[in-house]
Amino acid sequence: MAIPAKISKLVKDHKIEMIDLRFADTLGVWQHASVPVGELDSVLEDGMGFDGSSIKGFQNIYDSDLLLRLEPDSAHVDPFLSIPTLSFVCTVHDPERGVRYSRDPRFIAEKAEAYLKKSGVADTSYWGPEAEFFLFSHSSYTTDPHNMGFKLDSPEGGWNTGEQPGENLGYRIAPKSGYFPLPPFDTLQDVRSEMSLLLRDWGIDVEMHHHEVASAGQCEIDMRFDSLVSMADKVVKYKYVVRNTARRHGLTANFMPKPLFGDNGSGMHVHNSLWKGNTNLFYASASYAELSDLAMYYIGGILTHIDSLLAFCAPTTNSYRRLVPHYEAPVNVAFSKRNRSAIIRIPMYFSGKGHAKSKRIEFRAPDPMANPYFAFPAMLMAGLDGIKRRIDPRKAGFGPLDKNIWDLTGSEKSQIKSVPGSLGESIAALEKDHDYLLVGDVFTEDVLNAWTDLKKAEVQEVALRPTPYEFHLYSGI
Repeated sequence: MAIPAKISKLVKDHKIEMIDLRFADTLGVWQHASVPVGELDSVLEDGMGFDGSSIKGFQNIYDSDLLLRLEPDSAHVDPFLSIPTLSFVCTVHDPERGVRYSRDPRFIAEKAEAYLKKSGVADTSYWGPEAEFFLFSHSSYTTDPHNMGFKLDSPEGGWNTGEQPGENLGYRIAPKSGYFPLPPFDTLQDVRSEMSLLLRDWGIDVEMHHHEVASAGQCEIDMRFDSLVSMADKVVKYKYVVRNTARRHGLTANFMPKPLFGDNGSGMHVHNSLWKGNTNLFYASASYAELSDLAMYYIGGILTHIDSLLAFCAPTTNSYRRLVPHYEAPVNVAFSKRNRSAIIRIPMYFSGKGHAKSKRIEFRAPDPMANPYFAFPAMLMAGLDGIKRRIDPRKAGFGPLDKNIWDLTGSEKSQIKSVPGSLGESIAALEKDHDYLLVGDVFTEDVLNAWTDLKKAEVQEVALRPTPYEFHLYSGI
């Protein structure tokens, strides 16, 4: 197979010595293997075999052989490796059957895009996730049977105001006080700028970056919206760039939804719209929040399937440490314009026919632990189910609710549904409510079974272990 001209030029211009093949595992984490540049022609032609039984959620040991195939257009010179390395996004294949591997997360995302077009509802779905994260200067933990705990630190941490050794100039950020401060309180401006520029060099447009609400280095970098598969690829690249840039600066990036008790957690609010040609199908002028009926039905589908959706969108036990009231986390199932206490918000920064292209919904429940190749398709399939069944969220009792939901009391509050309180509840909901995911063969039973098995094991392992707070509660009884 002839090497494409673009790839040959990259190899020549950057004196490439290694080729890196990257693919997403079940959790949405990039895995990789490398070959010398002399093997490029071979892997372009034949792909590269690997042991699928060693990848979490993939194959059994008795049926382990899988194949990686490069996506030629994804070629990019890795900015972090000292040996010149050209990286590629790969797809996973079943070599014996000669087909795509059913549990390849990227395949799920590709099938979701294909199903949307086939449905006739829309040509394209656009996605704009806002993945938040912390940058800590120290992160350690132990899980020994006799010694369990963790320790996090940051120069910005509000707990360091009284630190005595060495020079203490103050400039700490108190809990829930970190939104938009200038340096010297915001110590991470240049780090985020460097991340943003590296993302830009990788073809990922950044709209804005800023410090987030929590103390101790909570950050957000917003990528410009893109289509489903492309944006899922970008989320994985985003995490790679954030983590490796942080390491360059002696920091560690943490995408856990709730690493700190008593402060805001990290979400991944997902902006989403459907388009046909150049027309935004979510816009209608004379309606609530300028939303079309189709957009309303889409919202109805997401809110109807919210419990099972969270098995993909809030997929860790730690996710449910974030989904509690009063930390800007959405726990009440409702929609509203401008209202950040609703699980679906309709942004109103710009309105009127001249801004029809900006009309979208913002789903606030997901967090950065979500595998985007699963979470985005699951959201899309729930929304399309709502369109198919014409589920009006207003008639279903989901709003609109244009008030602070957290402050409601009495009968008004009791009428608002809450999200599941644990990962176990969300997984149980997925086992009962998943037919909408199987439509068009987007998800398959074996993928859902692999996911639920993996997540049930996580729930069990966390449940087995005592926590420090249990000693606080019970040691003296």
